[in-house]
Amino acid sequence: MKTTSINIFTHAIPCYNHCKYCLLSWNGNAIGADYERSENFAKKFSIWLKTKHPDINFAFYFGYSMEHPELINKLPVLREIGSPSTSFLQFDGMKMRNSAEVECFVKELKIAGIKTINFTFYGTKDFHDKFAGRSGDYDLMISTLDFALNNGLKVEVGIPAIKDNLKQLDYLIDCFEKKVDKLFIFTPHSKGRGINLIDHKITLADYELLSDTVKIYFNRNTNKTPIEWLKSDIKDEEYRVLNISLTTDNIQHFETQSFEKTINEIEKMDEEYYSIVPSFKELLLKYADDIDNNLYTKKDLYYLYQKRYIQENNLQLNDINDERFCGSIRY
Repeated sequence: MKTTSINIFTHAIPCYNHCKYCLLSWNGNAIGADYERSENFAKKFSIWLKTKHPDINFAFYFGYSMEHPELINKLPVLREIGSPSTSFLQFDGMKMRNSAEVECFVKELKIAGIKTINFTFYGTKDFHDKFAGRSGDYDLMISTLDFALNNGLKVEVGIPAIKDNLKQLDYLIDCFEKKVDKLFIFTPHSKGRGINLIDHKITLADYELLSDTVKIYFNRNTNKTPIEWLKSDIKDEEYRVLNISLTTDNIQHFETQSFEKTINEIEKMDEEYYSIVPSFKELLLKYADDIDNNLYTKKDLYYLYQKRYIQENNLQLNDINDERFCGSIRY
């Protein structure tokens, strides 16, 4: 298994939303290490990696939201380290701003080099605000979206499809499809609080009832039933991404050991997990049936089946899929 990328991150910035499918900060605890300390560690790691492992990609980022108090000033440093947020900004969970503040902020972002802003709309106004757990969030996003377009920034909009908002999808598409640069509909994940949406996932029958317009923006090739996944051409993963989460509990540990040892530590975690947990195809053969007609992405279904297998066999394993902590992603 070849390691192709390393992500270092610290979840130190509060998110102002409390979304129903949050995979990171649903419990409200900011577990990330101090930002400045994390940034310093990432700088040193990046320099070392370019010398010792130039074939491995590197990225540094922070969360739970992009609402860093010095975001504009930090962008040049983040760009130097290799942060994906230097040209692409995920706007979900940002603090409330009035119209004048939003316009000023968007202009500052453009000057600082941001080229694309991404938004997630969960439904129409009232539904969206309830799903996001914050009154006024829909209006904030619409205001920011309009100012971004007026200032020449690219805009992407994603819309999760669940049973509860299917009748709102046509309206949302009509609002955005002629304005934004990219529009897509997706099925939400089952990590974190997303597990509470299992009974709200859309089924194959739900999909068939969608309008042709909605179907244009929903990728059926990447959203299938378990039986459809079983019948598809599934290839074994060959590569992995290592995720190094800097927390208040572990940053001293990583600071005081070699970078090589840190890589080996996360790789070992990955290998121990997958030496016990079966492959996606093996789990499909074990669990897939005609009863479950929900639509899943491969990543989401594999995650659910892994959890099921671990629970059924009473295994004590680190959840390397928990994106708050250190782990890996195989592909």
